[in-house]
Amino acid sequence: MTAVFALATSLLWGLADFGGGLLTRRFQALTVVVVSQTLAAVVLGAIVVATGGWREAGPQLWFAVGAGVVGPAAMLCFYRALALGPMGVVSPLAALGTVLVPLGVGIVAGERPGLLQAAGMVVAVVGVLLAGGPKVSGASIARQTIVLTLVSALGFGAVMALIAEASTTVTGLFLALFVQRVCNVAVGGAALYASVRRGTPALPEGGFAALKGSLPMLAFVGIADVAANGTYSLAAQHGPVTMAAVLASLYPVVTALAALGVLKERMRAIQTAGASLALVGSVLLASGG
Repeated sequence: MTAVFALATSLLWGLADFGGGLLTRRFQALTVVVVSQTLAAVVLGAIVVATGGWREAGPQLWFAVGAGVVGPAAMLCFYRALALGPMGVVSPLAALGTVLVPLGVGIVAGERPGLLQAAGMVVAVVGVLLAGGPKVSGASIARQTIVLTLVSALGFGAVMALIAEASTTVTGLFLALFVQRVCNVAVGGAALYASVRRGTPALPEGGFAALKGSLPMLAFVGIADVAANGTYSLAAQHGPVTMAAVLASLYPVVTALAALGVLKERMRAIQTAGASLALVGSVLLASGG
């Protein structure tokens, strides 16, 4: 069951990333974040009420609040990077943070990386450098895209570490995710309001009609992200966390395949090699010991 839940996590995260990247090519990134997270919060709120999750409220929910503050910034950077650069490069690089940050927290707490994890760090760094597409031929990926991706990677890793501290049970996880999404909407909404005040339209031509037509995909992006958190938690509870982490970290493959199949996205050989090394580095980091 661990493998099934973890692979489901990869599928859900990968498709959510692809959908978010597509939407950001049509809407402002902040609009995608706020609307998708609002829809996810509504669904999570219903689940919390149905499962009685509110009974597990406590001081640990401050970690969920922290995740809710960091999350919108990470998602904004990630969706913007997906809109600017190849999804097959951006997604694997962003996946690094989901392993590197928890590993860093462990090191600060006194743990030391094993041989595989040390090798994973080296492989991942090389992958990051190559994924930018050094100017051997043709144009490299814009530095802004790489910076945005790496910032989002650190943010996603921080969110995972904070959510892990915010709950110890499945119902508690639902409550923590609900609190996180509410904070996501509050922080993202404030940023969107400030952006509109500066003259950046929240919606493209067509206004609410364009938004209405995209609501199904926006709902899918928000709910798939929430569902992935749930399936990952179940995977970790049913078996070795290392196995769950390794299989769940494969979600960039889903994003890259979706970009290849739907967008016919092509990458230069050196970029493909870099993205692949970043993915291998993530797997080594997650499975190290």
